[in-house]
Amino acid sequence: MRSLSIASTGMLAQQTNVDVISNNIANMNTTGFKRQRAEFQDLLYQQASRPGAATSADGTRVPSGIQIGSGVRTGGIYRITEQGAMTNTGNTYDLAIDGPGYFQVTMPGGDTAYTRAGSFQLSDQGELVTSEGYLIQPGITVPEGALDVAISKTGEVQVKIAGQPQMQTVGQLELATFINEAGLEAIGSNLFLETDASGQPNVAAPGDPAFGTLSQGFVEASNVNPVSEITALITAQRAYEMNSRVLKTADEMLATSTQIS
Repeated sequence: MRSLSIASTGMLAQQTNVDVISNNIANMNTTGFKRQRAEFQDLLYQQASRPGAATSADGTRVPSGIQIGSGVRTGGIYRITEQGAMTNTGNTYDLAIDGPGYFQVTMPGGDTAYTRAGSFQLSDQGELVTSEGYLIQPGITVPEGALDVAISKTGEVQVKIAGQPQMQTVGQLELATFINEAGLEAIGSNLFLETDASGQPNVAAPGDPAFGTLSQGFVEASNVNPVSEITALITAQRAYEMNSRVLKTADEMLATSTQIS
């Protein structure tokens, strides 16, 4: 019976949906996390009677035909990149991006990764690094003994040195944007890699046209809405239950037909 396999595809699809929602809820407090959404597509149709097929020599045609679907599949899981709330941490090296853009991170193998999580720290060499110790591009080094560090909205990094009346500029942060952010490959640790789907990065200073600005002492919170996710979880659970009921009903019908024969 077709309904057995159709219902099973529905259960698998809703299981994937629950997996995505569960990951969103699990990361509701992850800095810079962007929630995801599962997109579904119907499967191929069996053409019992093709629409538009001729039914007589007078030119009459089938208006709608008979097309029987074979279920559903996961068409994609895409990332929703809307802005998360700004959370004040008071930490000098915490940075939040207000608007489009990603920080650039140098990975151990030399590749460049990208992140929205601006929870930065200093290494033993005074270099600005992520919580994993990966260097931020372009490299920023804070001199030993600096009394204060100020990072402007446009990414200019200045330090106050004892005995010098003027703030000294030690570097300029840059951001990267992509024509298709949803095409970035997530590799964990709040990091993404460029792919053919994302396109090549456009790099510029914060505050340039189409680039966000920086806020020192803040981090961007996850954009997960707990109420919306719980609602979506209930909906997915009900859909799973309905598909399982179809599976049970199809099994009972099959059992009945077997007894008759």
